[in-house]
Amino acid sequence: MKKQNARPVVMKPAIEAANPMMEMVWRLERLERQVQRLSELVRNHAEDNDRLVRIVAEDRDVIRRELLRKHEHRVRVRKHLRDVSSKVGVEQ
Repeated sequence: MKKQNARPVVMKPAIEAANPMMEMVWRLERLERQVQRLSELVRNHAEDNDRLVRIVAEDRDVIRRELLRKHEHRVRVRKHLRDVSSKVGVEQ
């Protein structure tokens, strides 16, 4: 299975042990690439998290409105039943 956003592996060049400066430059460049990739991942995670928070907030709002609508309906039904029962009592 291939990873999404997989980047090509940068192989360490065959650097002679006698040239530690070139190896240090290679390591520094590699670290810079890793930091850049990590920054991208953190940014993507934050964007995903923001989207999820927004979705949850919208869902909560929809649920709240639905519960409020049901409650208001029950209140109207009870009020109607009270009105009907009081009229029946008056007519008798």
